[in-house]
Amino acid sequence: MLERKQVKNRTHVTFVLPADTPPGPVSVVGDFNDWQPGAHTLQPRPDGVRAVTIPLPANSVHSFRYLAAGDYWFDEGQADGHDGTNSRITT
Repeated sequence: MLERKQVKNRTHVTFVLPADTPPGPVSVVGDFNDWQPGAHTLQPRPDGVRAVTIPLPANSVHSFRYLAAGDYWFDEGQADGHDGTNSRITT
């Protein structure tokens, strides 16, 4: 799930997944972090999910995927679109 909050000329995008699906650590990897695994790892929240918030420039488009333990790559079901193998988000 994606949560968005406009803050001046930025959009804070929160990437949210269930606490245990998939199991193990998960990071969001995309053009906004030079596709670096572990740069934005989802952390547990009190409401029973895990999430990470990334401020992105407003009015921009970004490609991303999730990377879980065991080199398991997967897409966001609520993404704005896809460009082949990547999820896309428009801020």
